[in-house]
Amino acid sequence: MTRFAALTSLAMAALLWTQPAAAQSILRDAETESLFADMSAPLISAAGLRPQDVKIVLINDSSINAFVAGGQIVYVHSGLIQAASNANQVQGVIAHELGHIADGHVLSGEAAMKPAMKISILSMVLALAAIAAGSGEAGAGIMGMGQQAAMGNYLAFSRVQEATADASAVRYLDTAGITGKGMLSFFKTMQQDEYRYGLSNIDPFMQSHPLSGTRIQTLTGDVQKSAAYDKAPDAALQERFRRVRAKLAGYVMDAPRTLTEYPETDQTIYAQYARAYAYHKSGYPEKADAEANALVRREPNNPYFQEIKGQILLEAGKPRAALVPLRLATQESGSNPLISTTLGHALIATDDKANLPEAIKVLRVAVQRDDENPWGWMQLGTAYERTGDEPRAALATAERASMMGDQRTAIASAKYAMANIPSNTPDWIRAQDIAMTSSDAFAGEKKKKRR
Repeated sequence: MTRFAALTSLAMAALLWTQPAAAQSILRDAETESLFADMSAPLISAAGLRPQDVKIVLINDSSINAFVAGGQIVYVHSGLIQAASNANQVQGVIAHELGHIADGHVLSGEAAMKPAMKISILSMVLALAAIAAGSGEAGAGIMGMGQQAAMGNYLAFSRVQEATADASAVRYLDTAGITGKGMLSFFKTMQQDEYRYGLSNIDPFMQSHPLSGTRIQTLTGDVQKSAAYDKAPDAALQERFRRVRAKLAGYVMDAPRTLTEYPETDQTIYAQYARAYAYHKSGYPEKADAEANALVRREPNNPYFQEIKGQILLEAGKPRAALVPLRLATQESGSNPLISTTLGHALIATDDKANLPEAIKVLRVAVQRDDENPWGWMQLGTAYERTGDEPRAALATAERASMMGDQRTAIASAKYAMANIPSNTPDWIRAQDIAMTSSDAFAGEKKKKRR
């Protein structure tokens, strides 16, 4: 669904294509990631990919957008979750983005930049020649025409890719036995936005996507032919989606807006969930705790309700009280790594040395299951440090630094760990791996700088 803004130069288009997530923050939440995994797994398999290799990542951005940027990762904006009315709509978006991955569109898109860039550079050379000859107005005209031609060339290619991804999405939905009604209804939502903007103000030839009306017209027949067209959407997924959507609203929206959409008179689970996060974020621990307690009373064994209760207590300076709900949340979630990391943090925050062995045990499992969690590695390093195990604290620091791209720290910490951990043990071997890979990466960075 990637919708590029109007661009003034091809260079900007290249930047957006290759680095769309550079200035955006990733939101990680155990419940949301579980929902994404379950709702996308059949689609990923239908695309000929492996569910364990594909990630759906949530980006904190209020715009209605999703994109791929290389690799097997689909990025979904928080604004898209808020704009969607049901889980099936989000499945349609994910199916579209999987089409880009399965068809290798990011790589082919980068290749398409080259001829467009040549047009842009050639027009710039001709324009500069005209300006040097004393014809500034003609030079500006040549440059403008060249930039427009280059952009038009690239956008035409992009629209073909988007249409191909749409067709792939229809196939994946059909193969997975999932109705495509959500995909069509989401396009209609986007079409309404286009109407509000004013279709007469939109040049279809300067868009990276076909207009929504065109997409609906093109896809409706194929979607309706699917045997799954009249199949009811998964009710359990929809219930989970409504909860995730509510908690996300409480987290990303301003508290007044959240309370307008979910007033205190609304005593549904969704409203209580949204208010718990809104109050917690806004610094009202008593109100947040009351909403969390109401959720726990409804579903005492729900790991995500226990998680928010524990998180509120922990961040209100009550780590001991947080241990009970966080232990239950960890147990009921099957030791989900994000929830386990919060439990490990709470155990450390009690400042009780008796809790450190449990913290290390919990955190080691967490980072083994999710090694792309810098907060988990930081907490594990802290726990090791407080037990006096400086070598393994250094190894945890090396893991985190390597993940964050701080190669200098990764090398130094890994070498310290190697010097103080018994040779040829698993931890020593891991420290050696980090030292070698980080040294290679650091050398590559220095070489680039010299160029």
